[in-house]
Amino acid sequence: MAKFLVEGQRTLGGTVSINGAKNSALKLMVAALLGQGTFRLENVPDITDVKTMAGVLQALGADVCFNSGRMELTVSSVEGQTPEALVKSMRASVQVMGPLLARLGWARVAKPGGCNIGNRPLDIHLSGFEQMGATIEVEDDMYVARAPRLHGADITFRYPSVGATENIMMAATMAKGRTVIRNAAREPEIIDIQEFLNLMGAKVKGAGTSVITIDGVADLGAANFSVIPDRIEAGTYLLAFLITGGSGTIENVIPEHIVPLLHLVSAMGAELEVEERAVHVGSPPKLKPFQVSTAPYPGFPTDLQPQITTLATQAFGRSRLVEEVFDRRFGYTRELLKLGARIEVSKRAVFVEGPTKLRGAQLSAGDLRAGAALVLGALAAEGNSVVCGVEHIDRGYEAMEMRLQSLGAHVERTEE
Repeated sequence: MAKFLVEGQRTLGGTVSINGAKNSALKLMVAALLGQGTFRLENVPDITDVKTMAGVLQALGADVCFNSGRMELTVSSVEGQTPEALVKSMRASVQVMGPLLARLGWARVAKPGGCNIGNRPLDIHLSGFEQMGATIEVEDDMYVARAPRLHGADITFRYPSVGATENIMMAATMAKGRTVIRNAAREPEIIDIQEFLNLMGAKVKGAGTSVITIDGVADLGAANFSVIPDRIEAGTYLLAFLITGGSGTIENVIPEHIVPLLHLVSAMGAELEVEERAVHVGSPPKLKPFQVSTAPYPGFPTDLQPQITTLATQAFGRSRLVEEVFDRRFGYTRELLKLGARIEVSKRAVFVEGPTKLRGAQLSAGDLRAGAALVLGALAAEGNSVVCGVEHIDRGYEAMEMRLQSLGAHVERTEE
């Protein structure tokens, strides 16, 4: 177990380069199970979720070599039963079900784990597989899916689930006939997966829109690919500059992917200069309060909700944020109260009074994005803070303490 020791009220400045997107890299790794040969992925973040997924793929028969952002995957024959312990530690592991069903005709996958941020049922995934001809049973806390060969289907999601869109899209690449996914998620990471699959020989179009069409093919080969920058990591460091009253540059970012955040912080008074692959941000004398609701892409991302709520503690006035994606994502607010934040939670809304002089405290991260929010709070607080549960942060942020140190923060990791 690890902790961060944070000395607050250090104004951040400088340049930070953004790593590859966690939510793209994990799914590209899974998509390789559909093909044959050696895959080379660039710009892969060195985070624990990537290492966990590498363990899942190795257990399924793939060879994985990962070093300094470069990953080489060699896939020939694969198995259909996933390692229960690894799958239960990370929700993204359920994405192997689609590729395994498509390639083997069966898959046995443990019910996935991950961050406890609300109800995230798999019914959209499972219903899609069933419409494509699969049978799904639950045996000893495992999902067992069988289909001699999947067939195309016209599938309409009740909600634009990112995971279900990716899972069904991958399964459909080798199904017989055409599959149409309606009310599909539109995240940039899904476009990444479409491009990767098509390089492998798939026929997928429409990613980035609400309708995706897949024409099944008999088999797929290997491909090389570079992962897009992580928009949530970019947003987190941008907010770190603002919460400390600092200024700096976010490099290796695609600004179009963080437009809702840029619009919001601009309305709060932040000074922004946007380039093709960089964003320069400067702090105003006073941050203005805001009102915002989270929503599926291209709306304001739920994965930046805890971080922007933390920034609201330093805005002059009353801010209101409504969480429309997950129903249990305000647990971190109890920790912010320890710092002295003035926060009220009412069902799916959180109200924040600012500005508040935060003071150092011992904090505990309950999930990945909550952990990032608590680090931001500690950076703004007077005195020293301890952030426990850093293993959650390590799931999605590569060497966060070292990157913050490079910007002028006093953050030290201690291991227990």
